[in-house]
Amino acid sequence: MFSYYLRLAWASVRRTPVLSALMVLALGLGIGAFMTTFTVYYLMSGNPIPHKSDVLYAVQLDNWDPNDPPTESARDVQPQLTYRDGNTLMQSDTPALRQVHMYGSGAIVVPEDETPPFDESVRATWYTFFEMFDVPFLYGQPWTLEDDEARTSVAVIGRELNDTLFNGENSVGRSIQLDDPFFQVVGVIDHWQPVPRFYHADGTYRALADTEQVFVPMNRAIDSQWVPQGNTNCWKARDESLPLFESFIQSECVFTQFWAELETPEQAAAYKDYLDNYVRGQKEIGRFERPLNTFISDVMEWMDVNRIVRDDNRVLVRLSFLFLLVCVLNTVGLLMAKFMGKGGEVALRRAMGASRRHVFQQNLVEVGLIGVLGGSAGTGLAWLGLRAVENMYQGYQHLVHLDALMLLTAISVATVFAILAGMYPVWRVSRLAPAGLLKTQ
Repeated sequence: MFSYYLRLAWASVRRTPVLSALMVLALGLGIGAFMTTFTVYYLMSGNPIPHKSDVLYAVQLDNWDPNDPPTESARDVQPQLTYRDGNTLMQSDTPALRQVHMYGSGAIVVPEDETPPFDESVRATWYTFFEMFDVPFLYGQPWTLEDDEARTSVAVIGRELNDTLFNGENSVGRSIQLDDPFFQVVGVIDHWQPVPRFYHADGTYRALADTEQVFVPMNRAIDSQWVPQGNTNCWKARDESLPLFESFIQSECVFTQFWAELETPEQAAAYKDYLDNYVRGQKEIGRFERPLNTFISDVMEWMDVNRIVRDDNRVLVRLSFLFLLVCVLNTVGLLMAKFMGKGGEVALRRAMGASRRHVFQQNLVEVGLIGVLGGSAGTGLAWLGLRAVENMYQGYQHLVHLDALMLLTAISVATVFAILAGMYPVWRVSRLAPAGLLKTQ
């Protein structure tokens, strides 16, 4: 019966091409606008590492200017640490299962062939980074603790860089030149792009940036004096008696990220106590002049602390939903015009024995078909909208794709809204008295 109703629905759509096209266009515009904004919001607010997001914690220590306003929440504290604090914690016996200290930098890659040198992003970090964040490996493995402590010139590179330098071959054991020094490749990671990039979520741009293609031991990067890329905030003048880079890393400037893996609430509480005690010790030597403020935030809390989903994104989603409702209301009017014009057809079907229920079902299938067509058109418009977002906003390239879930959502939303919009017109036409209509034909 459904297939029969579907054939009738398609025939009806073809008989009124202009009216049907207007309904499909109205739904398509509403769905396209809504899905464009909702897709960006959905991907920005998604859980980038769902299986571990509740055990990975970003660390904040309030070492800022004591003259600044009091701290009320983690949002009021600098999201990064000084190098000296992160380095001390990294080498301390804390209650954490694992810890990682890191910062973003860059280097010039010098290929072996005649290819011109090019800039590449670098993540200066510790060996624990890869296991903590479940980074997948294509070849090789991470470096070791011994490499970190010995400041060994080793590197893990990304798949894209491996394709560029080594044509995708297993490059473990080969060397790459970063600036002047050479680094031995110990591993190649597979494509890995958490969205948002939570481990360095210092503002929306950083959270949406590409994953680095080079990973090196942090101590080795410090030895090479690789400067940080990203936000570097300072409130206190550096010690000018020291060399420039040394005075920088010993200053109160914050530019590093620090994460801890804490498996249980008890472990998290013990780690928080450890941080509090660390700050108290630093206060005794004249640092951390503000009231005691230490924070640990799991991944999703960290997204909120950094305002990855901005308020204007939420506003745009709400406005686009209202626009969708306006489009649905317009569709209601068009459906009324279409179905009330089918009075003769309905009367003939009723005279031939069709019940009101059958008439209702037949026309509801037609409404559903219009919804599917409108959803399909909406996905196309959403795709164009996301391309426009990609061209307008740098860093949004990871958010401008419609995955299978979003496609299914778009078509489902359009179908549901079309059916809701068509309920009243379909009910009205199914209640028409056939006798009176036949007399007028």
